[in-house]
Amino acid sequence: MQMLFDAIGRFIDLMNTGGLVMWVLFVLNLLLWYALGYRHFILQRGTQGNIRRLIDKHEKRGETQAIRGILDHAVADALQAAKDAKKISANMRQHIHGALFPYYIDTSKYVTLTKTIVVLAPLVGLLGTVIGMIETFDALQNSSMFSQGASISGGISKALFTTELGLVVAVPGLIFGRVLDKKAERFQLEFEQMTDIICTKDSDEN
Repeated sequence: MQMLFDAIGRFIDLMNTGGLVMWVLFVLNLLLWYALGYRHFILQRGTQGNIRRLIDKHEKRGETQAIRGILDHAVADALQAAKDAKKISANMRQHIHGALFPYYIDTSKYVTLTKTIVVLAPLVGLLGTVIGMIETFDALQNSSMFSQGASISGGISKALFTTELGLVVAVPGLIFGRVLDKKAERFQLEFEQMTDIICTKDSDEN
């Protein structure tokens, strides 16, 4: 327990070296990884294989088909929407799009937040560095000639902590965010393909 308290104390001391900006970056980092974690959890494919095969499995097995990921849920809802559209003689494509709309929203959720933090974090870090440099040079006015060298090196070192943390927040967020964006785009294309296949199969049957 004492080791935990010591680690927390060292962490707080490190954060305080960069001032308030360090804590702002820490909060931005928490928000970023919450958004990335949420998107990673949502963007789980589930059953592997192409969309046509997945649709066939759900049509054959029905309720016994295991629901493993977003595509399984989407196929099940799309097929149910197609059945409902046939019962009420509604436009099947529009009905399926309506059923899949929440999935489009889920796959793109927190995209704006992630991109905003990735852009904002280095700027906030740079702001902290500028503030730190200003405070350093202000302190030099009240320092003796012999202590100015140590004041400059120590002050600049502390000021650069914020820039470093800003990049530490932004770079992984940029990489993982881009990977998840590509994954989301692929899912959205598969949703479109899903709609086309179900509507085409219904037309062929009729």
